[in-house]
Amino acid sequence: MRVEFTIEPFVDGAPGKHVTAAVAAAKGMGLKPDMGPFGTGFEADATLALGGIGAVIGAALANGATRVSMQVESVQR
Repeated sequence: MRVEFTIEPFVDGAPGKHVTAAVAAAKGMGLKPDMGPFGTGFEADATLALGGIGAVIGAALANGATRVSMQVESVQR
């Protein structure tokens, strides 16, 4: 699966704690998030990806996120 997410509110100049905590949560699950200027993404098998989604959302909201938008795509390998 390919998961892409955007976390708000946007902070000028650098990602806020709500974004860095979400990325750290994904890394803590063994995922390798690719952080871009408008969103972050990772690829993993379905089981790991679904767990990562929960970790990202939980960490973002616990650290001040007002919105988490996600797009999930099935990737054939």
